[in-house]
Amino acid sequence: MEWLVVGLGNPGPEYARTPHNIGFLVADELARRWELPRAKTRFRGLLREGRLPAAGGPDVGGALHRPRVALLLPQTYMNDAGRCVGPARGSYKLALDRVLVVHDEIDLPFGDIRTRLGGGLAGHNGLKSLRRELGGTEFWRVRVGVGRPDSTDPEIVAGYVLGRFRQSPAEVEEVVGRACAEVERLMAEHGGESEDGGGDG
Repeated sequence: MEWLVVGLGNPGPEYARTPHNIGFLVADELARRWELPRAKTRFRGLLREGRLPAAGGPDVGGALHRPRVALLLPQTYMNDAGRCVGPARGSYKLALDRVLVVHDEIDLPFGDIRTRLGGGLAGHNGLKSLRRELGGTEFWRVRVGVGRPDSTDPEIVAGYVLGRFRQSPAEVEEVVGRACAEVERLMAEHGGESEDGGGDG
């Protein structure tokens, strides 16, 4: 396995189309684009394994390298996501920089997408759990901006990220598509040898 791609979110239909679950939406769209098989229940999450399509279109049996990828949606709640991702990363013996996490970011305007390797966690409880269980923060992140309410009250902020999108389904779909493209770009640019030199972190 060359990459572990993780979409962060909360399980259950009540959270299905909320800003906090945009990582799930991106992961589901990636699974569709990459034509990955049906998810299996493993590591306390929903796991799909397969190979990326050949660059430029679906694989037609060419000689191009097609990285093996595992796509994981933790079925713990967000605050415990590390208890799913940590064992998965350990099983695959992946370096931290072979883990790519897609998550919501309230400090970015809706639709703004940024990538980074390591760095601060900005109070994100899912990322805090990952740091705790992975033993560090040097994993890739695709941060998908969902905006924030005009308040710093924790209850209002929680209500905002756990409530329905204020944007139209078409707007959400467009952002999900761009986030998928960013995941694919990052994997293509950093698809070679692990940057920390280790296969097992």
